[in-house]
Amino acid sequence: MTHAPGSPRAARRGAPEAPPLYDPYNPYEPATPYGTYAPYVPYDVPGPEDRYGIYEPPVTGPYDPFLPEPREAGPYEPQDLHEPPHLPRQPLAPQGPDEPAAGPDASEPSTGDSGDSGDRGDRGASHRGAGRRKRAGERPDALRKLIPQALVVAFLAGGTSSFVAADKTVRLDVEGKARTLHTFADSVDELLADQHVALGEHDAVTPGHHHGLTAGDEISVRYGRPLALTLDGRHHQVWTHARTVDGALRELGVRAEGAYLSAARTAPISRHGLDLDVRTERTVTFMADGRERTIRTNAATVHEAVEAAGITLHGQDTTSVDPDSFPREGQTISVMRITGTEETRETPIDFDTERHEDPTLYKGTEVVSQRGEKGVERTTYALRIVNGVRQKPTKISSETVREPRTEIVRVGTKPRPTTVQGAEGLNWSGLAQCEAGGRPDAVDPSGTYGGLYQFDVHTWQSLGGSGRPQDAPASEQTLRAKKLYVSRGATPWPVCGRKLHG
Repeated sequence: MTHAPGSPRAARRGAPEAPPLYDPYNPYEPATPYGTYAPYVPYDVPGPEDRYGIYEPPVTGPYDPFLPEPREAGPYEPQDLHEPPHLPRQPLAPQGPDEPAAGPDASEPSTGDSGDSGDRGDRGASHRGAGRRKRAGERPDALRKLIPQALVVAFLAGGTSSFVAADKTVRLDVEGKARTLHTFADSVDELLADQHVALGEHDAVTPGHHHGLTAGDEISVRYGRPLALTLDGRHHQVWTHARTVDGALRELGVRAEGAYLSAARTAPISRHGLDLDVRTERTVTFMADGRERTIRTNAATVHEAVEAAGITLHGQDTTSVDPDSFPREGQTISVMRITGTEETRETPIDFDTERHEDPTLYKGTEVVSQRGEKGVERTTYALRIVNGVRQKPTKISSETVREPRTEIVRVGTKPRPTTVQGAEGLNWSGLAQCEAGGRPDAVDPSGTYGGLYQFDVHTWQSLGGSGRPQDAPASEQTLRAKKLYVSRGATPWPVCGRKLHG
């Protein structure tokens, strides 16, 4: 019995080793010693519409370590060139219990005796040799058909790998509603656009809009909500991403412990916003009745804080700051105990003077036609004693008891005459020099006579003068003296009258 080159037995006998060859499948291989060889079931032969045509096995050659390892072929996938494929099975002819099955080559019978292993070995070796020689001639055609199929499979495998690599699993949380998504988006913006999530100016997304996506990323979207916040009396318009009042206070850093809230901490904040009044707890110190009291309060006014401190205000009692003002952190407020009475005082009101021109009076002449009278105003003052100290009177009210009466004065505008008939040509300057030394404002020691010509007041006014003669101009005094001379001569000047003619 001969052995195939390269077999273990041939090697032990010193036969030269040849590169090992894969044994192709032989349909005439004797059955295994464990039982009768089962008849073959014919393969389905592909029809002309099949894209790959009739499957034909490749021709194998010597083992090449640089070629890829053999693998199992899938449907319509060609076998590796180094893995002998199974030949299509041919239909078997009917056989009796003792007749051998008819294979592809009916001229060579097959033995069903499992004990004749040597014959099977010889026949198997001869058939393998024949199979190699037959496939060696068919190799170029098989290669031409397998190469396009291999390229298609490789292309499909590469495309599938790229498709799988581009698919990512991420987690999207929109306002607390989370879901897991498979996406091909490359950035957060692309993912939000794919999911039809539109963001406004005050909305937030974490991570940022242009963040590149990778598998396992978590994206969080929070919508902005307007909040009209009144914090400790001051108004603010802010935006928050929190969905409840408590969350907004935490986000804004507002201390809510002990604070007054116009809405419950669990109250939701809608997308349209919320009006929220917050008064935090503050420390306020009161000084009242010689004692100091410090409290913690969230009162809206000083008056409320005073009541919270257990201090009662009576009558005119008040505080050092406006009772309706907002109490601030660390503020010290004094309580003022007030007692007092009211006092009424009357004060005069000065009258006005009106001056009217009178053409019947000579220039320089003024006549009071209506004397002025002062009015009376009655004012009420509060006299207060604050914490035992008398304060400056405070004006409470005032009223006019009597209106003042306006004084009216007539002022002459008539030109004065420069001459008096019968008195011209006399030495009036000599008379004036003798009576008063030529001084218009001269007054005698008794105070009765005055002026250039020493008139007494009664005579002066009877001549049309006003006031005192020494207060009138020199020309007026001379004019009055001339009138007096016409009516009485030089008699009024018994000593100096002779100067008129000398």
